[in-house]
Amino acid sequence: MRARLRGLWRSMPLRLAMLLVLLFTAVSLLSLAASYAVTQSSFEAAIRADLTQDMAGFRAAPNAQAVALLVEAESRETDPNRLILSYVAPNGRIYGNGAIARDDEGWHIVSLDAVRAEYSGAYLSLTDTLYGGLLTIARSRAEITALGDVFLNILLVSLLPTVLVALGGGLILARRSKRHVEVVGRALDAMTTGDLGARVQIGPRWSDDLRQIGGKLNQMAGAQERSVAALRQVSSDIAHDLKTPIQRVAVHLDDLAQQVDEASDAGQLVTKAQAELDGIASVFQSLLQLAQVEAGSPKARFVPVDLDALCRTMVEVFEPSAAEGGHTLVYDARDARMTVLGDGALLGQLLSNLIENALRHTPAGSTVRVALEQIDGSPRLSVTDNGVGIPSHERAAVLQRLYRLDRSRHTAGNGLGLSLVEAVAKLHSAGLTLEDAGPGLRVVVEFDREQAPLARPS
Repeated sequence: MRARLRGLWRSMPLRLAMLLVLLFTAVSLLSLAASYAVTQSSFEAAIRADLTQDMAGFRAAPNAQAVALLVEAESRETDPNRLILSYVAPNGRIYGNGAIARDDEGWHIVSLDAVRAEYSGAYLSLTDTLYGGLLTIARSRAEITALGDVFLNILLVSLLPTVLVALGGGLILARRSKRHVEVVGRALDAMTTGDLGARVQIGPRWSDDLRQIGGKLNQMAGAQERSVAALRQVSSDIAHDLKTPIQRVAVHLDDLAQQVDEASDAGQLVTKAQAELDGIASVFQSLLQLAQVEAGSPKARFVPVDLDALCRTMVEVFEPSAAEGGHTLVYDARDARMTVLGDGALLGQLLSNLIENALRHTPAGSTVRVALEQIDGSPRLSVTDNGVGIPSHERAAVLQRLYRLDRSRHTAGNGLGLSLVEAVAKLHSAGLTLEDAGPGLRVVVEFDREQAPLARPS
C-alpha cells in the first residue's frame, strides 16, 4: 500500500495538479487578503467620517451646559458597546455613558453607572475641546473585527472545498495515468525478457501523448521481432543447407579412416577431424532443433506427460555417466503425483540438457539434485548443483544462443543447451529462472496450473 501511495505521489499528473492547486491557493489567498485590507480600510474610513460628523453636531451647541445636556440625552439612547460619549465639563464633572482613563497598560473606557465596569473591545475615538471642556466620541470596531471572521468563513467555504476537489481530481488523473504507464511498463518488461511478441495494449481513454508512445513502442517491437525472426530463419537455413554436406564429409572421413592405420599420424588426424566434425554436426543439429521448438509445436497435439516417470527415467539414464565423472546424481520426489500437458520428447530434452549441463560444469565430487514438487498447485521442476554456479550478472546472458562463460571455453558443449531449455519452457508456458543455490546453481522450471489439470491417483 505504501509503495502504491509513493508511486502516486511521484507521478507527474498528481504533481502538476498539486502545483496548480498551490498556485490557485496562493492567488486566492492574495486576492482575499487584498479584499480584506481594502474592506477594512473602507470600514475604518466610514467610522472616522461618522465620528467627524458626530463631533460637528455637538459643536453646534451654544454653550457647555447645552453640550452636557445633549451628551446625557444621547447617552441614554445609545448602546455603549457601539458608541461611547464622554464630556468632561469645565467644572470637572463627567457626562455621558463612559469615562476614558489611561494607566500604565494604556487607554480604558469605564462606564459611569454604579458598577463602574470596564467596556471590552476596540474603539476608534475622536477628542476635541469644546467650551472649556473635553468631548470624546468613540465608536466600536466590532464590525471591522467581525469582518475577519467573515473572510475566514469565505476561505473555508469556498477555497478549501475547491482545493480538496482539485486534489481529488489530480489523484484520479494520477491513478489513471499510472495504470497506463504500468501497461507500457509491463510490455517493456516482457520485451526485455525476450517476449518479442509483447505489445502495448492501447486503451480508448488514453491521452494522445501516451497513445503515440505506445504506438511507437509497438512499431519498435514489431521491427525487432521481424529482425530476430529473419536472423533465426537465416541460421536455420544455414544449418539445414549444411547438414547434408556435413554428413557427406563424415562419410568420406569414415571411408578414409578404414584405409589408414589408426595409430599412424594420418589416422590420428582423421580421428581429430571426425571429432571436430561431430562437434559441428552437434551445433547444427541443436540449431535446427531450437528453430523447430521456437516455431512452436501445435499445442493441440500435447498429451499428459508424467513428470515423475520422466524424471526417474532421465536420472537412471545419466547415473552411469555421473558416477564415471565422480558426481552424485539424486532424485528428490517431494510430490510426485503430477502430470502436465506437453510434448514428452521436448520435456525430456529439457531435463536432459539441465542434467548434462550440471554434470559438465561442476567438479568431481559435486552433487546434482533433481527435485519435483508442487507449489500452490503448480508443478515445479528444479535441477540443483553445488558447484561454482553462475554470476548473477551473467545469468541472463547464458540463455542466449552460443554464449559461453569464460571458464567454460575449454569444456565440451556448444552454448545452446540453456537456449533450448528456455525455448521448451516457453512452449509449455512455464517459467524459467536461474537462482543461487549457495553454493552452486539452481535452475527452476515452474509450470502454470493450467498446464497441470491432471494428477495421478495415489
